[in-house]
Amino acid sequence: MEISIIINNYKTRGLLKQCLKGIYLYPPSVEFEVIVVDNNSQDGSVALVQELFPQVKLIEAKDNLGHHKGNNLGIKHSRGKYIFILNTDIAFLDNSIDKIYRFMESHPEAALVGPKLKNPDGSVQASCMRFPDKLVPIYRRTFLGQLPFAEKKIADYLMTDFDHGQTRTVDWILGACIMVRRTVLDKIGLMDEDLFLYFGDIAWCKKSWQAGYKVYYFVDANIIHYHKRESAQSGVWSKIFWLHIFDWFKYFKKYS
Repeated sequence: MEISIIINNYKTRGLLKQCLKGIYLYPPSVEFEVIVVDNNSQDGSVALVQELFPQVKLIEAKDNLGHHKGNNLGIKHSRGKYIFILNTDIAFLDNSIDKIYRFMESHPEAALVGPKLKNPDGSVQASCMRFPDKLVPIYRRTFLGQLPFAEKKIADYLMTDFDHGQTRTVDWILGACIMVRRTVLDKIGLMDEDLFLYFGDIAWCKKSWQAGYKVYYFVDANIIHYHKRESAQSGVWSKIFWLHIFDWFKYFKKYS
């Protein structure tokens, strides 16, 4: 088995259907499997997979495990040489999975590869970034981000000086669409389950660099990411905002 595609789903039936349709419209040319972990969505997602995609390995969790535990559960049931983690809001427009796979095959030093992602309007999304200092998430989610010094910090973090038109090594890549080498996971471990929803991708990339591997941003892909940045848009009194902040504190305590 060459590629195990892991999709962690929670109450996103429509996006899950679109994501799975894209995979099977542009399937990898090598042996692959698709594993969907459903976090007790109760929105018809399970029935959708069973009826329309019977070839998918479906894992039904009893509770909402979160991003990292859910993906880890899928990885534990996978067999592939490479693990391809996908959010349900990813849509494939060409054979990008094959392209990423071939890149990994030709770059044995690569632990993780994240492709260029586009917004629905076709603009390039910020999906590769520099490691942030401890206040950047606060700047991005509060009025402090409008201050000149904070704007400079955010711009550096988002790599606005990079035109995103070349494949290159980067500090970290967005975990919405990321291919990981299994032999690297055997050394650095699975996603950090101390973190519920956020910063597991940064932790994975940091541990990969520390283990002597590289992290790449890969541009030769045609993929749409329907990204909402819910933690920034929900307001300071929302649950998702505070999940983000708590995960950030836990991440920095553990990895800084």
